[in-house]
Amino acid sequence: MSRPPFSPVTNAPATPIAPARPGVTTSRAPVRDPADRRTLVVGRGISVQGTVQDAERLVVEGTVESTMIHATELAIAPGGIFKGEIEVEDVEIAGTIDGTLTARGSLTVRSSGRVLGTAKCRRLQVEDGGQITGRIEMMTDPPQSDAPPRQTVEPFASSVPSDIRS
Repeated sequence: MSRPPFSPVTNAPATPIAPARPGVTTSRAPVRDPADRRTLVVGRGISVQGTVQDAERLVVEGTVESTMIHATELAIAPGGIFKGEIEVEDVEIAGTIDGTLTARGSLTVRSSGRVLGTAKCRRLQVEDGGQITGRIEMMTDPPQSDAPPRQTVEPFASSVPSDIRS
């Protein structure tokens, strides 16, 4: 994540992501000031059930129950509970998530965090005291299509006359 989810917002200027190679565009959108992101905060003592749409960042301090949420970032504060299915880029869990989580980027489980159910991620960090109960699946990068096609090797044909072979 670009900043810790429970710290004050700084007014740093937005920095676009430069292409890795000249002439090649990246699939990620430019980094924006966190204050400009569409953020939904479910505060302490608040319970939300249903569908969340168009939130780039979801901060759970209370309770959220949902069948499916797509977002860029998920942050579950200490005491926060998320139940259901969610697909995000990056996740930081200091509370509890119970269900199915897909993090296309990183999954960070803080010392007070608990993951129950199934989680898929590319990068995993668990602090001392963080708990995972269920199934973790590490995603790998898809095979690159830039690789040259495999060449088929034909069996060796002997140039030795058949009357000499034994």
